[in-house]
Amino acid sequence: MSAEAGASLADKARLEALSFKDLAGWEADDHQAAFQAFLRSCKALDASAAELRPAQAPRDDLLAVCRKALTITQPSGAEARQFFEAHFQPFAVIPHTGNGFLTGYYEPEFMGSRTPDSAYTVPLLARPEDLVTIPQGETLPGLDKGLQAARRTGNGYEPYPDRAAIEDGALGSLAKPIVYLCEPGEAFILHVQGSARIRLNDGSVMRVAYAGRNGRPYTSIGRLLVQQGVMDLESMTLEKLMGWLRDHPGPAKALMRQNQSYIFFREATELAPEDGPIGGAGIPLVPGRSLAVDRSLWAYGLPVWLDGQLPVTLDEAEPLRRLMIAQDTGSAIVGPARGDFFFGSGAEAGRRAGLLRHAVRFVVLQPKPRS
Repeated sequence: MSAEAGASLADKARLEALSFKDLAGWEADDHQAAFQAFLRSCKALDASAAELRPAQAPRDDLLAVCRKALTITQPSGAEARQFFEAHFQPFAVIPHTGNGFLTGYYEPEFMGSRTPDSAYTVPLLARPEDLVTIPQGETLPGLDKGLQAARRTGNGYEPYPDRAAIEDGALGSLAKPIVYLCEPGEAFILHVQGSARIRLNDGSVMRVAYAGRNGRPYTSIGRLLVQQGVMDLESMTLEKLMGWLRDHPGPAKALMRQNQSYIFFREATELAPEDGPIGGAGIPLVPGRSLAVDRSLWAYGLPVWLDGQLPVTLDEAEPLRRLMIAQDTGSAIVGPARGDFFFGSGAEAGRRAGLLRHAVRFVVLQPKPRS
């Protein structure tokens, strides 16, 4: 973590040093699974691989720990646990605003077609040539500091069109579809999740991955529906939200346009069927071990211990005491103890993800200083 990031974090939370004995359930976790997920991050960090959505630069201490991890291939669960205990110090992240908060996300699976027809009419667009992504913490002359992307013009830069303008054709010939879906609500959910498996009408499966965004602010349409009294937060699920979008096309279009953020995609031909989608760190995600964090505050690759509840149904939950690895980010993931739990791919993962909106104890494992 850079000094600037540390100062920003200190403005939002305090860190309370703990021992591993303070982490209830620590010894019972699958440390071998956590270590394998950690190795994915370490390989990318050691190679200085490009991040899809750049986060805080990793500390030298984290890079040093990663180099040690890369010398270990198949540790037992006990050896993996000993590695984390030897090289990291747990710190409870205590936000000034209260508890940590955890949501869930997944890789959707939808039907689609590479060419439009009467059934498949909703495009996913490739990244336009004039889109410029603004690095985290930077800005461009003449643009609002809150924008995270810009449009390159002959006279410099201007704000990129918002969702409504793009849907109304503001990109012109720069709008190049890569695949078509059936419903606007499906495309919108895919914009929120950032990746998907598309089952094409010829029987093959296409993987699509995040390729950029217009840099406009993200607004939760679920929160808007709650504020309008259409749904209540306690009983809202992703399935229920999708059903409402499908059954109310006119109001749904207006609602979705209140989220100005718009996502562009690419076909992820490099992914094997067993791979998770590509996260913000530029590597495939691991179901149940990859965590999306606020990239303005944390570096990718940091282990994070979560202590809370993992819902099974609306009325049933199981204990969540698990070591996760920061490997992704999201527009709605803002705050020092804010996380998004990756459940995996498909309908069941989506059902579980839609239930998770819970308080959580957020403990970051910081590398011990090198001696």
